[in-house]
Amino acid sequence: MHPSRYLAVLGGIFVVLYALVFFTGPGSIGDVHQKLKPRLGLDLVGGTTLTLIAQTDDGKAPPKTSLEEARNIIEQRVNGLGIAEPEVVTEGDQNIVVSVAGQNSDAIKQVGQPAQLRFRKVLNATQDQGPKASPTPKPSASSSTKPKASGSAKPSTSKTPSAKPSASGSAKASKSPSASSTPSAAASPTGDNNDVAVNGTAKKQLLAKVQKKLGATYQLAQQVTSPDQVAQGGAQAEEALKAFRKLSPAEVAVLPTTMQFNIPQISCKQLDNRPAGSIDKAKEQVVSCDSGQKLLLDQAKVLGTDVKSADYTYDNQQGGWKVTLSFKGKGQSKWTNLTKEAYDNSGKNKCEQAALGAEGHCRVAIVLDTKVVSSPQITSVIAGDAEIYGSFTQDQATLLANQLKFGALPLTFHQGEANQVSASLGTSQLEAGLIAAAIGLLIVILYSLFYYRLLGIVIFLSLVLSGLLVFAALILLGRNPGLTLTLAGFAGFVVSLGVAADSFVIYFERLKDEIRDGRSPRSAVPRAWARARRTIISANAITVLCAAVLYFLSAGSVKGFAFALGLATILDLIVVFLFRHPIMTLFARSKAFLSPRVSGLGRVLEGHRSEEKPTRRRSGRTETKEA
Repeated sequence: MHPSRYLAVLGGIFVVLYALVFFTGPGSIGDVHQKLKPRLGLDLVGGTTLTLIAQTDDGKAPPKTSLEEARNIIEQRVNGLGIAEPEVVTEGDQNIVVSVAGQNSDAIKQVGQPAQLRFRKVLNATQDQGPKASPTPKPSASSSTKPKASGSAKPSTSKTPSAKPSASGSAKASKSPSASSTPSAAASPTGDNNDVAVNGTAKKQLLAKVQKKLGATYQLAQQVTSPDQVAQGGAQAEEALKAFRKLSPAEVAVLPTTMQFNIPQISCKQLDNRPAGSIDKAKEQVVSCDSGQKLLLDQAKVLGTDVKSADYTYDNQQGGWKVTLSFKGKGQSKWTNLTKEAYDNSGKNKCEQAALGAEGHCRVAIVLDTKVVSSPQITSVIAGDAEIYGSFTQDQATLLANQLKFGALPLTFHQGEANQVSASLGTSQLEAGLIAAAIGLLIVILYSLFYYRLLGIVIFLSLVLSGLLVFAALILLGRNPGLTLTLAGFAGFVVSLGVAADSFVIYFERLKDEIRDGRSPRSAVPRAWARARRTIISANAITVLCAAVLYFLSAGSVKGFAFALGLATILDLIVVFLFRHPIMTLFARSKAFLSPRVSGLGRVLEGHRSEEKPTRRRSGRTETKEA
């Protein structure tokens, strides 16, 4: 063999790995500490735990199958954010507890959102008269450029969002820059949004309390048929209906749809903070807000279940992140029919003048849970995909795509308090583990040098190289897909040292057997390798197989242990083939290796040499001659 070739390959692997470590990832190139920092788990750096409480119509515990389905979807969403080894477990008969490492509280609060996607035609619009209303131009006051006959679109000069087919036939839904609401549907909810969702009997009971609370004001509100009617009544009408401003989001959610829209004293702040699930029913008209406007929305003609896949990407032309939706067969037909209905202003329910765009076409609102992501004007019948723009950050676009990709939750959850977890206990345990591992490794090295001498140096160098490979892999996997090192994972790496030591013993003892059989050390090295190689591969393959089975059948920290053990074992095999055998071949060609005192073969070499000197008798005297 040519040992230098194998060593060159190993050197190339190290160069590539550490080039990726230092020239990619967070921080500047000169920030060595930041570059060499692996991603640590919840037990080592602390993190966030969030409790999600399932809500049902009758207030009883949900079915176990629904709770487990929700847990799986939430776990997929967390993994989709690049957070490895999250702990998503059910607790009791209606709670799901999410635990993740690091400061991910903002993103984690959103993984429990229902993610009920609805596409609804905008039937009417009115300005929000709330205390923090952000005045924006009405859609009818702006202008836009018509698309070409070929289906491509010129840039829109309108401040109003519009949906136009791009060259690929997709629908672009961009949000107005002057929107007063949070730009992302994945934005953190306010404290008001923690109101428990009300459905079924509870909804009727709460509505009865609201009617009693408002008294004659509620009776008066039933007579209001449009927002303009209140405006025409002046200060007297404002004073008569001011009690609606004091209603909580949950109380607003149980009011009739027409009342939510027609009463100006019901603000977008109240509507935006309604409990999750307030406007999920597809066959009902609902009210929501977008860009400082209250929107009366038609029945949902396209649902989240009609979406085939969702992904996110950066749009260089728009200069921002977007979420792309592709539809299933029937879903694509529904989407095309909805855009045709909006373009022609046809269908059972027509759009009012206030809801039309500058070109006289209806808008379609893309609604996620209780919020409108965007409400673009439809300027052409669209037969392609839909693209959602909303001034997203990358994390927000990632989260929204994951919510839509993995589906809506089968249950509505009340979000409990998110707690920060301290890492002091885990840090002290890690320090103790590092000390124990260092002591154990030192003992192994000292014993190897004492027993194997020159061969002990091979053991030492192999362990160092394996450790460097593992460290580089930890850093890179921590960046993508987000592998975190936990105490259990650290234990897996320590156990892998024993696996590596076993392969040394197999190889070196086979080498001694070859020398005892009468072969020279130089010829014994390749023969010992050929025989030991099978055993080493078999032993490591069994370890990797056990780690794989443990990884797929376990959860939480046990997964981390299994992954670390399997990864370290595979990397040790690389060192075995690209370093240990080549370096042994080089040593076998040196004079030092032939010395019993230096090589570590000791008595085996001495016995081999004594057997090479048979005794011959000549003329009554004895002389020896080497064979």
